[in-house]
Amino acid sequence: MTIYLVDIKQVIHTCPAFADPHPFDIRRTLVDVIPGGPCRAPVTIRSGGTTTLIPCHRHEPAKRQCGACRVIVTERTITTRHLTEVAA
Repeated sequence: MTIYLVDIKQVIHTCPAFADPHPFDIRRTLVDVIPGGPCRAPVTIRSGGTTTLIPCHRHEPAKRQCGACRVIVTERTITTRHLTEVAA
């Protein structure tokens, strides 16, 4: 399975329309990628007289993909700041 390690930085603010603080700027930074390797369950596709093998992640839903094709996104850090802290 391929693992993507991500850092998230979000800026929140409070506005007259919505009294509760809510994010308005979210930035995701890709920190690391751990590849899962080649597909272990390729799928045969036929179109007319042509037959080819494609990786299962291009054809199957996530729950039916092999272990190498599955994707996991891990949030390493989540930083939340209020707009008043950012402006200062």
